[in-house]
Amino acid sequence: MQPIVQARHLEKHFARFTAVKDVSFTIPRGKCFGFLGPNGAGKTTILRILLGLSPATGGQLTVFDLDIQQQAREIRRRIGVVPQQDNLDPDFTVRENLQIYASYFALPRREIESRIDRLLEFAALSERADAKTEHLSGGMKRRLTIARALINDPELVILDEPTTGLDPQARHVIWAKLSELRDRGTTLVLTTHYMEEAERLCDELVVMDHGLILDQGSPAQLIKRHVEPEVIEISGELPDSSELEQLCRIEHIGRSHYCYAHNPRPLLDHLQNQQDLIFLHRPADLEDVFLKLTGRELRDT
Repeated sequence: MQPIVQARHLEKHFARFTAVKDVSFTIPRGKCFGFLGPNGAGKTTILRILLGLSPATGGQLTVFDLDIQQQAREIRRRIGVVPQQDNLDPDFTVRENLQIYASYFALPRREIESRIDRLLEFAALSERADAKTEHLSGGMKRRLTIARALINDPELVILDEPTTGLDPQARHVIWAKLSELRDRGTTLVLTTHYMEEAERLCDELVVMDHGLILDQGSPAQLIKRHVEPEVIEISGELPDSSELEQLCRIEHIGRSHYCYAHNPRPLLDHLQNQQDLIFLHRPADLEDVFLKLTGRELRDT
């Protein structure tokens, strides 16, 4: 099946820096494709290019087999967008927000109303249809923003950090809704800072930094490729790390120590005899991959 998005050697240069450097990727239909990276990695720039809001300096990008430079308007009619910040109109009700947005797509009025009813049910907002958006919780606003992005029945939905700032309950509800969308065959493109979100939703993802793609694959493939399968997190001062280094690979962050091993049993036996150490044994996850590829230093930009 023809991929829904194909990027070849994308470049984006600004006056003083290069935001995207020779990036190539393919997004298959009916899957969730993720972009992971620290602040300044180039994720948002790629989304803006994908939406036709910022022209690429070099390379080629096609969406629905259409050229983004020449046919951006036609492409956008087939895309739904969930922005990083909710931009709902506070002067209108939940239903009115959907009606106004639907009018941009020149849909028949009868069809608009039936779509809105289905989307309100999908977003679990039917009972709040006549409420002003200012009276909604953060999770409700986010679900409404997702419902609004679906009003034109898009083939591709782009979600820029869709659950940032939400409490765990609201986040899990939205994950369930997005999984339902993907299972229906809608293609999702996701940026997120939540590694659990990426592991739960993404069939495939790229890890980016400094405008480059560092690696690409499914979450399981990336974990297997880059880190040992078992992790032991240790809190406290290590009396002598030389013995531990013979048993595992260690990364030190202040008084926290991350020990990566294929066989954790000798390390666990060693730690049982140490006093004043607190440790946690867990399987490796996508966050371990992310930190190994992009580093653990703080990013403020």
